[in-house]
Amino acid sequence: MKQISFIHAADLHLDSPMVGLKHLPANILSRVRESTFAALERLSAAAIEHNVDFVIIAGDLYDGEDRSLRAQSRFRNEMQKLAQKDIPVFVIHGNHDHLNGSWVHLDMPANVHIFGSDVEWKVLHTKRGETVHLYGFSYIQRHILDKKVDDYQKQDSADFHIGILHGNEGGGTDHDNYAPFTIKDLYEKQFDYWALGHIHKRKILSEHPPIIYPGNLQGRNKKETGIKGCYHVTLNEFETIKAFIETSDVVWEEVSFDASPANSFQDILQLCRLAIERLRKPRIGTLLTLNLQNVQLDDIQDKRTLDGELLELLMDDENDEESFVWLVDLTVQNSQPLDRNHLIGEADFYAELFAAIDDYQNLDQAIAPLYEHQVGRKYLSGLTQSEQKELLDKAEKLLIGLLYQ
Repeated sequence: MKQISFIHAADLHLDSPMVGLKHLPANILSRVRESTFAALERLSAAAIEHNVDFVIIAGDLYDGEDRSLRAQSRFRNEMQKLAQKDIPVFVIHGNHDHLNGSWVHLDMPANVHIFGSDVEWKVLHTKRGETVHLYGFSYIQRHILDKKVDDYQKQDSADFHIGILHGNEGGGTDHDNYAPFTIKDLYEKQFDYWALGHIHKRKILSEHPPIIYPGNLQGRNKKETGIKGCYHVTLNEFETIKAFIETSDVVWEEVSFDASPANSFQDILQLCRLAIERLRKPRIGTLLTLNLQNVQLDDIQDKRTLDGELLELLMDDENDEESFVWLVDLTVQNSQPLDRNHLIGEADFYAELFAAIDDYQNLDQAIAPLYEHQVGRKYLSGLTQSEQKELLDKAEKLLIGLLYQ
């Protein structure tokens, strides 16, 4: 039975600057800056461990068009490890590391095969005798808006046909619409596997044939949450077996929880510590955004301690942990005590505020732009008295909530 085994990875973004981080301890900052390289090392180790026939990297190998010497050198070191095991690597460059950039060039080992700016195909003969055709292209410039998938043409005389494409599916707006394609476009090519890149979230667009975004190897900001990695794929005439391989050395997480059961600062501290321990992963660092909602503390000293010392207490000793959980952002949202009598008792300001709301006469003027809008006025009818009151009540709650944050 004809069968091949390979690693499919994409969007390595080596030497990414990791935006959105401030005031990290030196050892954690170093770990974060090294994380894209640590993920690459885990990729090459997995390829050797599984003794794959080849590796595919589907674009954005480097984070920028200048391709730092540090990034090139670290990549070459890992490729040399694969060369020693006779594992070829097939690379396309994407919008971030396009071919028209300016950089000092480091030669890669002979096992690294890079696709040019036009769609081309490369032939691989595996150690067991299977013939594989791999099809792809590298971006010549950052913005490739053409439908390059039309240039992929299946060639005869191969056991397996694999398309490699760095592009955007279906015109989605989450990512730039580079080298756009539809799933139907890929079906029509009758390839055995499509190795995609560009989208940093793991996605399987189709099972038959497999059309897959593996996501990026290492999350780079708080929008790229969770474990990242690549796929180990075993492909034969009858089935495709996909195994996800975790490569993240540092993960980003965001957690929100209801703190209303907590009656004291100590309760809040304990809830936060439990949340942190649930997120701790063996040998992996975590960068955490923690949102505390509905905090209700009556004691003034507890409130001051919450604002001034909670973060410091939670971060004690984390910088010494290999499996650290470091808070990069902590937000505290107080519950909204919307009872007017309670608020008026707190401060004279609220009595004046509620009086101004009750005497407010300019609602029609405030919402007039909606009715003056050329399109909006076609669909809007006038507000009833009850609807006006409901709108004012919602505005009051929103205002009080903002004042209490």
